[in-house]
Amino acid sequence: MHRLTGTFIDEITHDIPSQNWGVQEWRREFDLYRRIGIDTVVLIRAGYRDRCVFPSKVVPGLLPVSDDLGRIFLDLAEEQGISLYWGLFDSGTYWIRRSWWKEVDLNRAFIDEVVSRYGDSSAFKGWYMCHEAPRNDLHIIEIFNELGHHCKAALDRPVLISPYPMGSKQFGPGDTFTLEETFEHWERIFTDTRGAFDHCAFQDGQIQYSELGEFHRGIKSLCDKHGVSCWANIESFDRDMPIKFPPADWRYLRMKMDAASKVATKLITFEFAHFMSPHSCYPAAHNLYHRYAEHFGLLTD
Repeated sequence: MHRLTGTFIDEITHDIPSQNWGVQEWRREFDLYRRIGIDTVVLIRAGYRDRCVFPSKVVPGLLPVSDDLGRIFLDLAEEQGISLYWGLFDSGTYWIRRSWWKEVDLNRAFIDEVVSRYGDSSAFKGWYMCHEAPRNDLHIIEIFNELGHHCKAALDRPVLISPYPMGSKQFGPGDTFTLEETFEHWERIFTDTRGAFDHCAFQDGQIQYSELGEFHRGIKSLCDKHGVSCWANIESFDRDMPIKFPPADWRYLRMKMDAASKVATKLITFEFAHFMSPHSCYPAAHNLYHRYAEHFGLLTD
């Protein structure tokens, strides 16, 4: 079984709480990543609606912010020899309402601003297209093509996506897709976006555990066919509970890692700092880290 070698960083939070970490806490976390073999961090989004990780001059209507978390994360990644993939801006509005060209225009300006601020960082190793989709909808093909190619033109680095299946753990009976339907939709998306992204790390928490083997084999086949590197996003939070979101049960996290390891070249997680770190605000995350560290013979805090 592969170890986790990457994690998202979720500091523009959507549905999990801020841990209110400063430089000291993040430095401790990044030092842990280096010691346990996490060599990649992915900023899941640099901005969302009216929030941003730095005081952007090109996005209108942002809440005032003085901290430059983008620079903090890049500097810490440089210190520890960790690669950072930079997440784009999610308006939370335009693309959801099918005005995909407005989402693209906003992000083109944002990408250029990010490159002018941070493009010289040696830790800036890739891009993350944060517009996550489960199917051929929301003009995702146009968004991937426009933004993926603009990222590479602005700063030629690999581009990562992390979509999700419309599985029964997240969607109701009328909306749930079969795995075959998921593969059909992503065959079309992969065909029409060739060259827009380099790595694909599908989320694994929306489907039932019994579906994992077939799911990963199908995604791997699509990636191989279309020249995309197959990663896997192993969710380290639990969708089985009636609350959002506790840290995962180690027994089932291990099961998911084992299933993905059979096909994926890299395992990343959403999201170590909250759900697996010994420094997390969740006590259960400390225990999950200890089980993970015991299993792989890692030093623990």
